[in-house]
Amino acid sequence: MFRIRVVGDSMAPALNDGDWLLFRRARCRVGSIVLIQRDPRDFMQIKRVTETYPNGDIWVEGDNKEASTDSRSWGALQKHQVKAVMLVRYRKGQS
Repeated sequence: MFRIRVVGDSMAPALNDGDWLLFRRARCRVGSIVLIQRDPRDFMQIKRVTETYPNGDIWVEGDNKEASTDSRSWGALQKHQVKAVMLVRYRKGQS
């Protein structure tokens, strides 16, 4: 398990800039919030799985569609591009 801090608004209002998330390796499903990395040289992104395909490919989108770059721009992701699934969210101000 590991922790990631949300940077940006692509997942608002579900996740907000500055929130902390706990992730682990797990099988994702439609509705899962996942940590993705399209290419080893790219930064990781947080998106929601909105569709899966029989071949294992995954379609992801940000909840804030106007502020998100996601599968609508780059197409489906392969299963290995999903690095982890969110378990817990800590909102700003929570101890």
